[in-house]
Amino acid sequence: MRKVPPMRVSVLFLLLAGCVSYGPSEWDISAERGARLYDRMCASCHGADGTGGLGPDLTQLSARNGGTFPDEFVMGTIDGLDRHGDADAVMPEFGAEGLGETVIIEHDGFGTPVPADLLALTAYVESLQR
Repeated sequence: MRKVPPMRVSVLFLLLAGCVSYGPSEWDISAERGARLYDRMCASCHGADGTGGLGPDLTQLSARNGGTFPDEFVMGTIDGLDRHGDADAVMPEFGAEGLGETVIIEHDGFGTPVPADLLALTAYVESLQR
């Protein structure tokens, strides 16, 4: 499995710990791959450029968070864990549909598996920040 540089560990990461799958040693978690996933999964609601539409503007997340990109919030929102079973939720629960094979995120010597597509989408949304 590919080891990714340290990131903040959240409750989401810990809950995803049971989702380990083993496969090829390298996964593409780049913003470029995230852009392709975004076009397929997100653009119809959030706009091709992320400025919103049916869904909210994604280009101002850092600005609304004191200049810090809220990666844990973004991953939790994309995954949909907090919306599990909520019939009134507008945004799909993408984690229930699968977000790809997992990679290990290291933090303080501990590894947590996180879906590669989730990391790529988060990297792309971070690249949209203005």
